[in-house]
Amino acid sequence: MKNFNRQLEHDLLLSRLAFLMNFLFQLLGIGDQPKSQLPDTAFGRFSDAYKSEQQQAYFDESLQLFEEGKHLEAYRTFFEFLYNYKRDNLQLREENDTLYFQFWQGSQRISGIADAQKVSAESRIAKARDLNVGFLRRLMEANFQLKFCRYALDSQNNICIRFDTYTTDGSPQKLLYALRELAIQADKQDDLLLEEFKMLEPFEERQFAPISDQEKQIKYDYLHSQIQQAFALIDKAQPDPNRYPGAYAYMLLALAFKIDYLVRPEGYSMDVLEKAYSAYFEKNNHTPQIKINLVRRELQKLLDRPQEALNNEFYRTISTFGANPAIGHESVVNLINSELPNMDWPLQQKHLELAFAVPQYIAGFALFHYAPPKPVRELLHLFFEVSEAPFFRSLGFANEYQVSTGQLNKTAIQKAVKQVLHRNKSHYPYLKYTPESLNYESMPLFGKTFFQMIRDLDLGRNG
Repeated sequence: MKNFNRQLEHDLLLSRLAFLMNFLFQLLGIGDQPKSQLPDTAFGRFSDAYKSEQQQAYFDESLQLFEEGKHLEAYRTFFEFLYNYKRDNLQLREENDTLYFQFWQGSQRISGIADAQKVSAESRIAKARDLNVGFLRRLMEANFQLKFCRYALDSQNNICIRFDTYTTDGSPQKLLYALRELAIQADKQDDLLLEEFKMLEPFEERQFAPISDQEKQIKYDYLHSQIQQAFALIDKAQPDPNRYPGAYAYMLLALAFKIDYLVRPEGYSMDVLEKAYSAYFEKNNHTPQIKINLVRRELQKLLDRPQEALNNEFYRTISTFGANPAIGHESVVNLINSELPNMDWPLQQKHLELAFAVPQYIAGFALFHYAPPKPVRELLHLFFEVSEAPFFRSLGFANEYQVSTGQLNKTAIQKAVKQVLHRNKSHYPYLKYTPESLNYESMPLFGKTFFQMIRDLDLGRNG
């Protein structure tokens, strides 16, 4: 389509400019490992918060067209807003004044039509060989939690999630919220229902990109070793978890967030990580000590899960919507100011693992729940590259942030921070930091000063 071609030309121009800037950075000594040499490994959950200015312009244009009564043209422009040429996530065709669209969310396909009277979309989640009361009740209860969509059974007993609206009430803003809800629910529930109810089977062959057996083994070993190390520290009881449950809560929650971001399991294991977080923050009468045990119980499920089942949840997908909302830097600042002081006591008492869990928790929390500004997101990823350097090296990254003795490589870290700031300077012209502000004597001190650096960044823009 014509506008898709305009988007492609625009993004190709930006890519060429980025290439030239990266070339200059390499000459200036602030370059990074060439992208062509980077392993094809994904980290963190997909976010649609980092759209280009052109994509945002498409959305604004779709709203204007809808207000002018040009509904079909508005929808056509809206789907261009959703299209990501790097991922090829969406297909769109037009016949007889009707738009036919389909896009991907994880392993789920969402299909629909839009014409002058109505917009409808659905995703078929699973086939039911038998109408079991358990999953039917699950779907009925889930319908009460949905704002725009509904679960249903079609005439062939396929479980579907559907949305429809009349065009007069179907603004692009409404479509954005409704299709996001439909897509995220479909991608989440297919894994959970298929895991729990054995009379269900996938509706169609699931579309995802497998990863190598070597990467699966690396992720499996890392997940197991990290959980076992955390449990061993709790069992060591120095300090006593019953007296200082808050310190161990930071450690277990940071662990769950870290696994989600670095290992990135799908399906059942992803749900376990979400339940681990919910187990601690759910409002009830449980004491902190009991909540720690509940979190530990959830993480134990990952240790108990057969390797084949866990490995099957390591794969890459294409998504259109992200679940996490975009936030401003002030929200990141508030998070840091609220949590970072809680590392002072374990740091003073020389409980270094517990002290370092606090900045790990901040990084994981921000990446799990939010889509922070782009330079902050890149710095949070860099934090994990530094703190989990052996894991990154095992995946094939040229990670030099820790030397063989485990000491921090000051030169490499300063170079990487500088590279992040330069890469985002055009959108955030006031970005700068004082290299001397970072403390490299130990990992906890580095974590503390690294987040103080992030907190003090000026993310103001011109105009």
